[in-house]
Amino acid sequence: MKQFRVYADTSVFGGCFDDEFSEESKAFFDEILKGKFILVISTTILRELNDAPDYVQKILKQISTEMIEFIEYSDEIAELRDAYIKAEVIGVSHKYDAEHIATATVADVDFVISWNFKHIVHFDKIRGYQAINLLKGYKPMLIYSPKEVIEQ
Repeated sequence: MKQFRVYADTSVFGGCFDDEFSEESKAFFDEILKGKFILVISTTILRELNDAPDYVQKILKQISTEMIEFIEYSDEIAELRDAYIKAEVIGVSHKYDAEHIATATVADVDFVISWNFKHIVHFDKIRGYQAINLLKGYKPMLIYSPKEVIEQ
């Protein structure tokens, strides 16, 4: 079975403690523990988790380092993030959402998962991210909610 490299933004971590999203978020992290996914994380995720409550931070600490791949922030990520903003795919006030997609794109993950339906998992935003990726020579990024990728 192929192990998918998946970039999960911080909404998925926090989703474990949200009545609406907890079942699917916990199932996603369980599937990491079972070896279905490699969790790709970034400097952006670590920064956001650092500001989160301890119980949210513990989710990452429970995952074996063998199941995690870390992507360091780079100029390439910043340039792609800025291209999304310049093209008005997303506003500058949501630059970290754009940074998540840019990081996942540069890292060439299999897909991104998020509960952010306003700035990430939205048909109009996805089309915008994909268009900029193609213009910049990257593959289109697949973006889903956790509900769409877990075993049910």
